[in-house]
Amino acid sequence: MNRRLSNIYWLGAKEIRSFLHDRVLLALIVYAFSLAVIAMAQSVAQELHNASIAVADEDHSELSRAISQAFLAPYFKPATAITPAEIEPRMDAAKDTFALDIPPHFERDVLAGRMPAIAVNADATAAMQAGIGTGYIEQIVNDEIARVVNRQPAPQNGPVALTTRILYNPNTSSAWFMGVMGIVNNVTMLAIILSGAAVLREREHGTIDHLLVMPLTPLEIALAKIWANGMIIMVAVALSLTLVVQALLGIPINGSVPLFMCGVMLYLFFATAIGIFLSTIARTMPQLGLLYMLVAVPMNVLSGSNTPLESMPRALQIIMQISPSTHFVSFAQSILYRGAGFAVVWPDFLATGAVGLVVFVLALVRFRGSMVAAAG
Repeated sequence: MNRRLSNIYWLGAKEIRSFLHDRVLLALIVYAFSLAVIAMAQSVAQELHNASIAVADEDHSELSRAISQAFLAPYFKPATAITPAEIEPRMDAAKDTFALDIPPHFERDVLAGRMPAIAVNADATAAMQAGIGTGYIEQIVNDEIARVVNRQPAPQNGPVALTTRILYNPNTSSAWFMGVMGIVNNVTMLAIILSGAAVLREREHGTIDHLLVMPLTPLEIALAKIWANGMIIMVAVALSLTLVVQALLGIPINGSVPLFMCGVMLYLFFATAIGIFLSTIARTMPQLGLLYMLVAVPMNVLSGSNTPLESMPRALQIIMQISPSTHFVSFAQSILYRGAGFAVVWPDFLATGAVGLVVFVLALVRFRGSMVAAAG
């Protein structure tokens, strides 16, 4: 037993040294857990921010001018005055995200108790921003009508008082969500690529022949690659959470980072086993990259990290329950966002470990077969 553990340790140490000398993979790790996380947090925003808006004022009244001047930062840029004929050409040219057409005699009709209509044209290419923006525009128009026409603020009290409490992300900032999810998605990508590349590197450099003549078992070789590449990812995740997410981006972590790291370690057992399995099928790094796209990309997209699992078709929700990536995203969000403890996330931990064990056994069988074929 001591000899087996020693073999696994020293083989893993060799993997780490090989990784540190591979400038391409080292640069990929640094980029994926630093600049890529920053870019995802700061550029993939779902909020309405500095949206361009134009107003075709056909009324030229006090009320219509008040509405035109009510669109302010940070949600909107100052409104651009246009004519009704310019609305469609400007929208087609993507000059305006929103365009309002205030009809003639609008103020007169409002004062007379009629129900005049304001046409709101929205560029729904970005559906999220269009939906949020039209809601803001409706509220702004109603507030200005109440202020200018009734000379008082819009009434706030109704038959039912709705009180909104936003938990965990009070400002509903997408950067808080996307920053952490960037790390979660990159864990899958890098774990598969690193472990798969470790096997292919042995084959390409011819060192696989050295391993075959040594008193080593396929289990020892596979475990060495798993712990070494898993350790690299663990260190990168810990540094990224501390230095990039918390220190640089200022995103708070509500839960236990050590508990999350335990979950990452459990998930890496599965992800690195997937990488080893794919490396027994691929013969070159380009082939591994193609296999990664077929396996890992759907796992990431359908895991719930980008779109809530509940919004997917029911059949797809059931299928994705067998993917550890789904449970990984679930317990990552529960721990880091909502501060959940082990009593809440243990079912996801159990599912991740169980499926990871099955995948590891399959990968080991395939890896042993490839080693035997290489020896023959």
